[in-house]
Amino acid sequence: MSELKFYGDQVITGPGTLEAIENLAGQRFLIITGKSAMFKNGVIKRVETLLKKKNKTYEVLSGIGANPSVSDVEAGIPQMRKFEPDVVLAIGGGSVIDAAKVMTLLCEYDDLTIEAIRNGNAPSKREKIRLVAIPSTSGTASEVTRAAVITFPEENIKIGLKTKAFIPDIAILDGELTLSMPQNVMVESGMDALTHAVEAYINKNADDFTKTIARGAAEGLLKYLRDSFEKGDIESRQHVHNFQSLAGFSFQNAGLGMDHGIAHAFGGRFGTSHGLLNAIALPTVLEYNRRDHAVAEDLAELSRITGKEIIGEIKDLNKTFGVPVSFKLAGIEEKEFLENYDSLLENSLKGSTQRNPVKMDQNEMDKVLRSIYYGETLF
Repeated sequence: MSELKFYGDQVITGPGTLEAIENLAGQRFLIITGKSAMFKNGVIKRVETLLKKKNKTYEVLSGIGANPSVSDVEAGIPQMRKFEPDVVLAIGGGSVIDAAKVMTLLCEYDDLTIEAIRNGNAPSKREKIRLVAIPSTSGTASEVTRAAVITFPEENIKIGLKTKAFIPDIAILDGELTLSMPQNVMVESGMDALTHAVEAYINKNADDFTKTIARGAAEGLLKYLRDSFEKGDIESRQHVHNFQSLAGFSFQNAGLGMDHGIAHAFGGRFGTSHGLLNAIALPTVLEYNRRDHAVAEDLAELSRITGKEIIGEIKDLNKTFGVPVSFKLAGIEEKEFLENYDSLLENSLKGSTQRNPVKMDQNEMDKVLRSIYYGETLF
């Protein structure tokens, strides 16, 4: 039996849909955003103008960086509780939206802790504060999922906290916000989205609903990612923005795989971009996983649909985008890799790897990690 939930109350999509903020119900709006990007491109000023136009009371809580940690999230709670918002506007990349999800839930439930959420003891819904997610990057699909990825520094790992209460009530997918993305952010977020789509598609938990959506998301991303990189026009950016969200619809219901387990382990230890790690690892992970007959058939189907051998196409995309072929070439020093290897191996077996279509143990993961790190096939 599958119990599927693809998004909150509403998804608003299209260029210029930031203006939908003007019609949102509520009086006290807390804007949660990052350090500078949304200020520099004028988005926060536009949002403030829309709120002023409707005589809304608002505050801005800024400074959320990449890879938000437990302490980063907890640091914003006092301001939130003092302001007492009835609506939170999370505006920025996936890290901002992830942090806002956790902060909003902690704000509403005074006695709740991040550790309780991690242990599966979180409420399943919010009663008081509405959450509106407005992504400025096209990759995490955090605006429609029940996951929030938080770094636990003491353990050198990123963990996807999960509860339906994290799903934003409204997602606004305005492709215009993505036009100011730096090229590296476009690449990393776009390849993160493609990894979501492909890992959800080959997942053993996928059903007719999630498989169809994941396949469509993968096809759309493969069609528009190059144009999004090379042209950066609103048409391709809006398409990628939409398809990355569709990938989120699928993976939050079907699950992911060991590409994400590995990326969370290495990202938690070295702080390397999540999307970059996913992009580097994806060809190797798919080569390994297609020893499973069903996965091989799924990948062959994607190849048929797109007209290109799928793993080769992903390698070509990485080459076009300037993605290194190994973790070593991405700047992770061999000395640090080897010194931290035991914990990296252990953490790579956790999280999303538990849903990998080929069940992994330490011996097999060892082959995969060394293959990805050195850029050689060792299995």
